[in-house]
Amino acid sequence: MNYNNIKLEKDMYNVCNKSFTDVLEELDPSEQYRGTELENLDAYQRQLKRFDIRVSGPNCDNVEKFFLSPVSAVLFPEFINRSLEKGLYYYSDILPAVVATKSTVNTLDYRTVTSNLEGLNFSGNEVEESGYLPEINITTNTNLISLKKHGRLLTSTYEALRFQNLDVISVILRKIGFDILNEQLKDAITVMQTGTTPQSVSSVSYDSLLTLWLALKPYNMNVIITRYDIAKKILALNEMKDAQAGLDFQGTGRNITPLGAKLICSPWVNANTIIGLDKNCAIQMVQSGKVTLDYNKLIDKQIEKAGISVRAGFAKIFAGAIKIISLPSSSS
Repeated sequence: MNYNNIKLEKDMYNVCNKSFTDVLEELDPSEQYRGTELENLDAYQRQLKRFDIRVSGPNCDNVEKFFLSPVSAVLFPEFINRSLEKGLYYYSDILPAVVATKSTVNTLDYRTVTSNLEGLNFSGNEVEESGYLPEINITTNTNLISLKKHGRLLTSTYEALRFQNLDVISVILRKIGFDILNEQLKDAITVMQTGTTPQSVSSVSYDSLLTLWLALKPYNMNVIITRYDIAKKILALNEMKDAQAGLDFQGTGRNITPLGAKLICSPWVNANTIIGLDKNCAIQMVQSGKVTLDYNKLIDKQIEKAGISVRAGFAKIFAGAIKIISLPSSSS
């Protein structure tokens, strides 16, 4: 098998626009393993198999297993990266629930585009034979998206980590990724609230949610974001006590509002505020590259201070797909 002959080098982490796994896949394409016992493994997982490194399960190896040879040590940063990305992207549906699209760029500056779609008044009638088609203008925004950097500095030693199980280290790294994700959610919520004028309502009620639902039309309100205290009152509404909603909440823990929207709780929402949005049209996420790691330090066992960071920003696509209602202070 070709995966046993791949030459692993540090420079594989520095190929422009390609991840370590991308580089491995070019050298050892997964397509050639179809119909074999290895068809469910990607190129990186095949390297773990090559060096008999088990990163999870009851027979999980220790960190030291990566460093039994200088060659297998090259695989360690990708283990760190994958564990972080599980916390950032796969073990939580928070950002996917509020982001319409995610773009990865290789620059620290990025301009989004805007259009006149929301400003057009379509009559709903068909275009006459000699009539003009409605003109949609797409232009570049004048303002740059602010790409903010979030990260952590790992401070430890190889001696402290060498006998630790890899699955335990993975849990810690996933939690780091999840914490960074929540910081990115704060950035997204800040963008939602900036420039969006709240509509005042008298209390947390089903009628107030209907007000928010109607304000979003013609968009569909499929996400509601608010603070924990307001979420508690929403969940206590009589309309939330029907059998189906109660069964779903009690059985799965998924919060479903009476209007079918996903309910997300976040401390970053302004006090006495409920945000409603159509996640399919509202927010764009732009990320500069992927997760950044100090690869050389990790490979060379110099883990005393190894940086982990990711840089991303958010922008509105259609401002009308985000609406806010504001409650009196006594409602909280």
